[in-house]
Amino acid sequence: MARQRLITEAFVGLADTLIDDYDVVDLMLTLGERCVELLEVDAAGTILRDTRDRLVAVRSTSQGAEVSELFAIQNAEGPCQQCVQTGERVVNVVIAESSRRWPNFMAVAAEHGFVATHAFPLRLRSDVVGALNLFCRAPTTLSDEDVGLAQGLADVATIGLLQQRTVIHHEGISGQLQSALNSRIIIEQAKGTIAERAGIQVGAALHLMRTYSRRERRLLRETAGGVMAGELDIGHLRGTNPQPD
Repeated sequence: MARQRLITEAFVGLADTLIDDYDVVDLMLTLGERCVELLEVDAAGTILRDTRDRLVAVRSTSQGAEVSELFAIQNAEGPCQQCVQTGERVVNVVIAESSRRWPNFMAVAAEHGFVATHAFPLRLRSDVVGALNLFCRAPTTLSDEDVGLAQGLADVATIGLLQQRTVIHHEGISGQLQSALNSRIIIEQAKGTIAERAGIQVGAALHLMRTYSRRERRLLRETAGGVMAGELDIGHLRGTNPQPD
């Protein structure tokens, strides 16, 4: 019953993008977190197409997963590449058994301790805008129910991405995704700035920014911009300083 409640909350949280403005980077991180929470996987990450039809890693719950995704992009191989190219999911891939198929990707994935991986397309009908990648550090086989859940979460997140075309029709999906990829840069910069100034881990810094953004009903990229502009500091994020004018 508790898991069913978590599943319902996950879908409701992702569906919020249909009725409000949102950060794509935060949406992709939330998608990954929900998958790690609900499935027997240890890390998750997403890749999206940019305006030049290149694949870019947007957000990952694990540094190891992010490195593996970047390596797959650079070497044009791996389950996520196949997933984006075909629009079909690639699941229950055993690292040790796939070295001939994707030698470079699998070597790096294994180096970071992953033994299994899964890839789900971010798609709506014929539109494939990226892929959700799940990584496991123990031998794991996703059941049909788990596969359906992961694809369902990915589908809801994709609808959130693509529905912006009706709001920003002149910009189109590629422009909106490019804006998201650009916002990722300032979020990464702000995360590093907070971590250095407060003497905390970058993951904790990101958590502070996301918590502050939700508390103050601000977009994550707006909070990051405030940090970089000197308008927000660690006290503001923790709620111990007065709010800026």
